[in-house]
Amino acid sequence: MPGMAANPSVFERIVLPCDEFKIIWLSWKIPENEESLSDYAERMVEQVVKDEPVVLIGVSFGGVLVQEMSKFIKVKRLIIISSVKTKHELPKRMKFARDTGFYKVLPTSLLNYITQIEKLPLGDLVRKRLKLYQQYLSVNDKNYLDWAIKEMLCWNQEKPLDGTIHIHGEDDLVFPIRNIQNCIVIPKGTHIMILMKFKWFNNHLPELIIKGKINSEKNIQK
Repeated sequence: MPGMAANPSVFERIVLPCDEFKIIWLSWKIPENEESLSDYAERMVEQVVKDEPVVLIGVSFGGVLVQEMSKFIKVKRLIIISSVKTKHELPKRMKFARDTGFYKVLPTSLLNYITQIEKLPLGDLVRKRLKLYQQYLSVNDKNYLDWAIKEMLCWNQEKPLDGTIHIHGEDDLVFPIRNIQNCIVIPKGTHIMILMKFKWFNNHLPELIIKGKINSEKNIQK
């Protein structure tokens, strides 16, 4: 499951042995009116094969969603990337936005204007970043964005689910590593390391899926 507003192409560089694994890329649906995250997760489970050992993998807000999905289906592994396991791992700024209700006034509709912003005289770095957003962030429905931001900030999980495998980058600015407990730390990994550190995931995801751990001293456990 990709991150908030992202499409499954964020996984395009992830290659798992096709003779061992069947991959199902999940896409965001538009939430129904006043739909809870739990009800949404139950709807998403409909896309999952239920009569085989299932491994759920989610990135960022997608990691939160797969945790909720795992409550409706038996899973072999639950793997989250660049995400959080409880509300206590959220950074202070997100807790502030939640407690004050500030998230309710965020101008999410402005995301529809990325194509217009691109026409402005911008530097190469900003232009490349906009191209990246356009490529991977394709869900720009305002109702979805308002819902997703609210559900991310107001997620109320108190304790980690048993057996959750958490992979996190030491340079993640969205969910800083200082707030994260019990995870596999990726050196120099950022919030978008699913794109930038794809070689690490290709090397280690099969082992994590099959064994539930990595037998390597090079990976830092926090």
